[in-house]
Amino acid sequence: MSKADRIFIDMCSDIIENGTTTEGEKVRPTWEDGTSAYTIKKFGVCNRYDLREEFPALTLRRTALKSAMDEVLWIYQKKSNNVNDLNSHIWDSWADESGSIGKAYGYQVGQVSHYADGDYDQMDRVLKDLKENPFSRRIMTNLYTFADLSEMNLYPCAFNAIYNVTQGAGKNRPTLNLLLVQRSQDILAANNWNVCQYAILLMMVAQVSGMEAGELVHMIADAHIYDRHVDIVKELISRPTFDAPKVSLNPNITNFYDFTTDDLIVEDYQHGPQVKNIPIAV
Repeated sequence: MSKADRIFIDMCSDIIENGTTTEGEKVRPTWEDGTSAYTIKKFGVCNRYDLREEFPALTLRRTALKSAMDEVLWIYQKKSNNVNDLNSHIWDSWADESGSIGKAYGYQVGQVSHYADGDYDQMDRVLKDLKENPFSRRIMTNLYTFADLSEMNLYPCAFNAIYNVTQGAGKNRPTLNLLLVQRSQDILAANNWNVCQYAILLMMVAQVSGMEAGELVHMIADAHIYDRHVDIVKELISRPTFDAPKVSLNPNITNFYDFTTDDLIVEDYQHGPQVKNIPIAV
């Protein structure tokens, strides 16, 4: 099986067997029928994926890698907060009549700050520092701006991406690693989607910075399985598994803003059947 499958199976089993429930507590999310959406959860889950070994896509079911990349480009390249700039419909429930999700996600990435050496938005600052000062411990993006929360249609879930460069002994190129901090995650609906998204983001940023993509470390404060997802997850983690797919990028792209989903190359992706009609708590 892929290492991502093993991590996912172990994590889900641990949540179901050892997690705590929010049943009967005051919770924000509801199901479509208006009833409260309770969870089984674990606090402080940390998973590590080494992209030098394999790409961390589940094979238990298919993760739509090009759609995952499209959302990453929407946030970090287009710096958009409007669902009309996104090809999938995953954000439609949080969009207003104009398509905006408020001052969230891409809007935050596009905010310009003043530095001693000039004015940069969050992504441009990351790219500049990785070129000019790669061993800085200050290279990151942060989407959780308290002053803007009241104008966000959904608070950011995966909100903090911290880049860190290492230089292995005898290696010609530095390695770029990424720590993703997430306050909350719907494990069935979003876990591998987010993992693959930020793996692709790491690959893109590493390539345009002349580095090798290394480790993605995923920190989840509240890792939860919704009550109506438990049986679905049990079935999913009992399935046969396959080897991880081969995932790469068009090597000719040297500018982060030139990437499109056509530049993602996915080969030998064997997987189980898709899980359809997953109920989503809003």
